[in-house]
Amino acid sequence: MNYVIAVLPDRIQAEAAYVALDKEGIKGTILGKGYKTADEFGLIDPNESAKKQARLMASWLVPFGFFAGVTFSLLTGLDTFPWAGTIGNHIIGGLLGAGAGAMGSVFAGGGVGVLVGSGDALPYRNRLNAGKYLIVVQGSETLTNKATRALRPFNPENIQGYEL
Repeated sequence: MNYVIAVLPDRIQAEAAYVALDKEGIKGTILGKGYKTADEFGLIDPNESAKKQARLMASWLVPFGFFAGVTFSLLTGLDTFPWAGTIGNHIIGGLLGAGAGAMGSVFAGGGVGVLVGSGDALPYRNRLNAGKYLIVVQGSETLTNKATRALRPFNPENIQGYEL
């Protein structure tokens, strides 16, 4: 599936471009105030993506960290907390390891989700927040090429094609 996304500065130009596409027999979608939102269309919110990635990483990093902490405590035989006793020290070691796993999932999972998961969705969301309008056409390569030719006369701020 191919996509073409054009950024237009105002509603009047977006509607004119939509009508021009319609005259060419091309079905497009307008995103912006009064039309579909980014969430309704399916543009990924990078913050949601980061939270999802962090939760996914935590599901295996926290238990792994717990067992790594217990193993480290068993291998080293450290008596860091004399008041806790031998078994208590191993459990505390496991809890500290689980905490390290949780921190790793937040820092690595969240950071990776924001940097990698957003792709071009964040700049498009920012443009929508600034009051601009997007015209999105999805279809075959021939259709998207035809849509690009139909959109160029409207001098979009940006026009970008994607292939999935």
